[in-house]
Amino acid sequence: MEFIDTHAHLYDEAFAGEEDAAVERAVQAGVRRIIFPDIDSQSRDAMFAYADRHEGTIFPCLGLHPTSIDASWEKEMSLLEGYLSRKLWAIGEIGMDCYWSKEFLKEQQEAFRIQLEMAARLDLPVIIHSRESTELIINTLKECRHLPLRGVFHAFSGSIETYRELQKLGDWYVGIGGVLTYKKASIAETVKEIPLDRILLETDSPYLTPVPFRGKRNESAYIPHIASRLAELTDKDIEEVAAQTTANAEKLFRI
Repeated sequence: MEFIDTHAHLYDEAFAGEEDAAVERAVQAGVRRIIFPDIDSQSRDAMFAYADRHEGTIFPCLGLHPTSIDASWEKEMSLLEGYLSRKLWAIGEIGMDCYWSKEFLKEQQEAFRIQLEMAARLDLPVIIHSRESTELIINTLKECRHLPLRGVFHAFSGSIETYRELQKLGDWYVGIGGVLTYKKASIAETVKEIPLDRILLETDSPYLTPVPFRGKRNESAYIPHIASRLAELTDKDIEEVAAQTTANAEKLFRI
């Protein structure tokens, strides 16, 4: 079986000193390819250097994370231009976040819109962060309906009604991660109604660690545990889950 982790931050300081070992463990677990969403200028160069060392396994993206948007957001946005000559696989992780702070919400929305336009111009998918901001995200997508958008809603936790509404606004997949393995996680019921050909597997490492490793640092090698739970909930063989979610990621990211 082969898997793709469509959302991992193995360049996070939580992996300092063992970045390459984390990739090796992932590959040994069958996770042959890993998508690296961008955060901001503080970690961007390290992310790209890491990806360069593992070309063909790690696929880097470019974007300004909503929680990195503050009073200097326009300067941060301008720095993205310097990386457009690189091979990129998506624009992300972008979007809005109302969980940590709403102080720069207006700026988050403007940065999100600009980056959606960038993705459309470059013919790249987007990786959307929508923590406690789904309605705002949907409203922005409606305003950008004229753009040929495609992408994934990272860490999707919405209802089946939300999923169906998204399908009217573009070519959208949902990212399913370790939360699926938690007791009483609402996504465990919703995922039963989402077609498998619309699902991507992700870890969001080092965060959202799946059972049985919850409480420890997450990493890409744990993708099979998420796949196993998805197979159980949807009454499918894990081989089918692996094959379909891998095909989905290959199609969306063109890898």
